[in-house]
Amino acid sequence: MIALSLAEIAAVVGGQTHDIPDPSVQVTGPVVRDSREVQPGSLFVAFVGERVDGHDFAQAVVEAGAVALLASRPVGVPAIVVDDVQSALGALARHVVRRLGATLVALTGSAGKTSTKDLIAQVLARKAPTVFTPGSLNNEIGLPLTALSATDETRFLVLEMGARGIGHIRYLTDLTPPQIGLVLNVGTAHIGEFGGREQIAQAKGELVEALPEDGAAVLNADDPLVRAMASRTKAKVILFGESGEADVRAENVRLTDSGQPAFSLHTPSGCSEVTMRLYGEHHVSNALAAAAVAHELGMSADEIATALSEAGSLSRWRMEVTERPDGVTIVNDAYNANPESMRAALRALAAMGKGRRTWAVLGKMAELGDEALAEHDAVGRLAVRLNVGKLVAVGGREASWLQLGAYNEGSWGEESVHVSDAQAAVDLLRSELRPGDVVLVKASRSVGLESVAQALVEAGTEGEVAAR
Repeated sequence: MIALSLAEIAAVVGGQTHDIPDPSVQVTGPVVRDSREVQPGSLFVAFVGERVDGHDFAQAVVEAGAVALLASRPVGVPAIVVDDVQSALGALARHVVRRLGATLVALTGSAGKTSTKDLIAQVLARKAPTVFTPGSLNNEIGLPLTALSATDETRFLVLEMGARGIGHIRYLTDLTPPQIGLVLNVGTAHIGEFGGREQIAQAKGELVEALPEDGAAVLNADDPLVRAMASRTKAKVILFGESGEADVRAENVRLTDSGQPAFSLHTPSGCSEVTMRLYGEHHVSNALAAAAVAHELGMSADEIATALSEAGSLSRWRMEVTERPDGVTIVNDAYNANPESMRAALRALAAMGKGRRTWAVLGKMAELGDEALAEHDAVGRLAVRLNVGKLVAVGGREASWLQLGAYNEGSWGEESVHVSDAQAAVDLLRSELRPGDVVLVKASRSVGLESVAQALVEAGTEGEVAAR
């Protein structure tokens, strides 16, 4: 964070200082909410959660180097006490962002936010110091913590914004007003909470409504609901996609033999070739979104293409590929799942598995509401249509719908199976995997299927795979 005295922070957040002998002492380290992340000079934010009360760690974090706590009650060590810790954190982030000389880039969408954010960060970092959201900490707590990690040297601040309802993104943009706003897509993620895709579009479009007239709205030309958001902003509109009308577009899209996308990148400043290290054709749209942002910020087509070709995955469990010594390939995409990302992952599996036996280990897609049965059924059917070697549906009712969809599409027992839990899936795979197989593992985060992928990776190092 930029250096601020405790007195300045107290004034910004409207708090009272307690047990602070010298209010001129500055916070020079990171602002954190996890006591394990405290460094000398930190400000520790004491949230009261369902299981843990941050105030209980007051003495420990000060001993670890924290200058003070942002707290809702006095704790016997230096603290700035406020009525609402979350609101105070947001106010501090708003103050710091306004003092920064950085360009703020915000992005949202139903699928691909984190992967795209990681691409944007890696491209822009070639131009100037860049701070970006770690993982998918994109809510009313994670976003201000990310913003507060910027320093005086930061030139680009890339923030992922999530929403579970109308008004959520409006709140986040009030905390951290963007200069460039990117909307990737409008899908069915969280449709059970929103009620429909039109409501999702309404929520996502709050990002472009927050842009200033001299800002830029980067919109997906291939998604009609996103493209229509051009009417909701006074900012300049930049379209990306495979459409011929897109300002930044891809031509000659193809996949390498290993399933990595390649394409010709066309921007208003020139053309260049891209071959990505990431897996799956869905990353083309993500790359174009990143390219459109980078173009707006003055990078050439060649610079962008080089950066995209060298960019990797920065966030765990998102198409994370491990090649085992025995030739088995594990694709851990278990961080989260929705219908769009499930379809993209299955198509990537099919591309990666040409000439090899493929496995799709899939679990529930959460928060689909009344669409849950139809969407799980459709994913099961798609696995069959893509000639996935075997579908392993893991878990309860929703997993049974996956397997039923595969069965009804023409998978009569041998090509699909329903197992009760992650351990049952591991046991099945350990007994039946053979060298050269490709295994995709994917479900909503609550299912915890990353344990399956991790167990399979460890089995490869232990030589447990059956030699068949």
